[in-house]
Formats: sequence, structure tokens, C-alpha cells
Amino acid sequence: MRPVGTAENQTLTDVFTTHRRSLLGVAERITGCRHHAEDVVQDAFLKLLGTESTSSIRAKAGYLMMVVRNLAIDHYRRKGLESRLMAAEEEGQAVSTPEAASPESVNVNRQLLHTLESALADLPERTRYAFEMHRIHGHSQKDIAETLGVSPTLVNVMIRDALVHCRKAMKRADSSS
Repeated sequence: MRPVGTAENQTLTDVFTTHRRSLLGVAERITGCRHHAEDVVQDAFLKLLGTESTSSIRAKAGYLMMVVRNLAIDHYRRKGLESRLMAAEEEGQAVSTPEAASPESVNVNRQLLHTLESALADLPERTRYAFEMHRIHGHSQKDIAETLGVSPTLVNVMIRDALVHCRKAMKRADSSS
């Protein structure tokens, strides 16, 4: 083993060898996994090995610690993003397809849709417009109020009345089946 010089004269390899355990500790605390921490430390070493500017750094150990910390944080964020994306993909696989619906469920859904259409047709035109624009098309109550020339409070009342009317119609249909 060769002797290690002063902190300023140490090579990058010497600093990594000397501080490997503490670098791994920092990376492991951030990533939560020893194996990922070792990958991060190795990545940091390879990243800095390719740069020529490390000879001008006085506090190489501190600089390496900062690089390892930043790479560990990047690794942690990337893993979190990957897990969220994979979870979203797995959730989508559990959704049933329309082809898998039974004829009975298709018929029930059609009857419910017909009940809703009838309930909406029974509403006054402005109330139905306010309800459809807000609940189906996603317009704000303020925009609907400006279009109809009424107050946003009245639009809120119209939407509530339409919702109550539709719920009552659905309950009547449910109790009659």
C-alpha cells in the first residue's frame, strides 16, 4: 500500500479509498439501500475520474461527499418517479374493458343513462345548461354566470337543484327495479 500524502496532494483514488465508508453511509441514508448506495458511490467515482479539474480542488473529501450526496438524491428521486409511473401503469391494467362487460351490465348501464337523460330533459333549460356546462364540460360557475347573465350564486343553486333532481330520478329508478 502506498503512503497517502497531505490532503491537497492526495489523488482522487486515495480520497475515495480513505473516505469510502463515510461516502457509502451518506448515500445509504439517502437511498435507503446499501446496494443502491454502492452504485451511487461508484457512479460518483467514475464521474469524477473522467474530469481533469479535480486536481485543483483543495477539499477533495468534502467535494466528493457533495457529489455523492447529490447523486444519491437524484437516484432517490428517479426511483420515486419510476415507482409512481409503474404504479399508475399497474392500476391501468386492472381496468375492465368494455368487451368484458356482460350483456346484463350493459343493459343496466343503458337504462341508467336513459334515466339520467330523462331527468336532465325535465329540468328548465337554463338549469340544464348550467349543470351540463359545469359537471360535464368543466366550465367554472363564474363563466357560466357571465354567459347566462346571472350571478354565480344563482348558477350554484341551479347546479345543486339539477344534481338533487338527477339523484331523485336515479333513486326512483333503482327502487323500481
